[in-house]
Amino acid sequence: MKSLKYHFLNLFFITLYFNCSNEAVEKKDTNSLDPKTYYQELNISYGNDTDQKFDLYLPAHRSLNTKTIVLVHGGGWTSGDKEDMNPIKDLLRTDFPNLAIANINYRLADANNKAYPMQIEDISSIINYLKSNKEKYTISENIGFIGTSAGAHLSLLWSYAFDNDHNTNMVCSIVGPTNLTDPAYLNSTNTALQELLNALGANQTMSFLEEVSPYHRVTPSAPPTILFYGGNDPLIPTTQGTDLRDKLEDLGVTNQFTLYPNAGHGWVGLELLDTWTKLKVFINNHL
Repeated sequence: MKSLKYHFLNLFFITLYFNCSNEAVEKKDTNSLDPKTYYQELNISYGNDTDQKFDLYLPAHRSLNTKTIVLVHGGGWTSGDKEDMNPIKDLLRTDFPNLAIANINYRLADANNKAYPMQIEDISSIINYLKSNKEKYTISENIGFIGTSAGAHLSLLWSYAFDNDHNTNMVCSIVGPTNLTDPAYLNSTNTALQELLNALGANQTMSFLEEVSPYHRVTPSAPPTILFYGGNDPLIPTTQGTDLRDKLEDLGVTNQFTLYPNAGHGWVGLELLDTWTKLKVFINNHL
């Protein structure tokens, strides 16, 4: 998953870099938080672990109505870094200059530390940090999520089941797992895939798999959701997207679904441009 994830993000960067290549580089202003000026703060610590850091980018002329997009990287819950999302961050800064952006790291799973609930708790800590400092940063409490792969799973799960204050206005899943009880997973003989899924938690009972599945946690009050999947993805069966789409429809949740039939765990060219075009419209309409 890691190599495929990097492949996707690198292609995202190469294909669309021209959108932000002429953007002036702005320096962090450490002496002032004047809302009239651009401000960025890198590696903000929200915990004691070295992975518990995030980057914050605040637009000029912001107000207490300014919304924040939270970027959540992939990596199979065991790897990856916020830097992987920098290409998307740069595109957002170009096309949405009035939005704040939080590009986050979270603790990575290993043999002694399972992804759930650890990584969900990290997202909660970041959101609480932003809320506690909204006056300092001059931002609102309203947020949106863009996640890729495992980061998309975390974005969906947190938005559906852990946003108790309903501050999430929209969530985007790019090739994210949604249902760990899917027979395509339960009946898989792919040992590498099973090892990856085991990173979520040691307890692999059906009730646990439902608990960590956005498909089983979504409710009619879920935020508008946009989904992108590849028809030939070796890690994410098509049903991960279509089943969640159907459930969102049944619940009356605003959603948009795109399947690229010949794409895998990422795509290029016109399909990639289509993804960004649709995502921009969705953000404009719902965030």
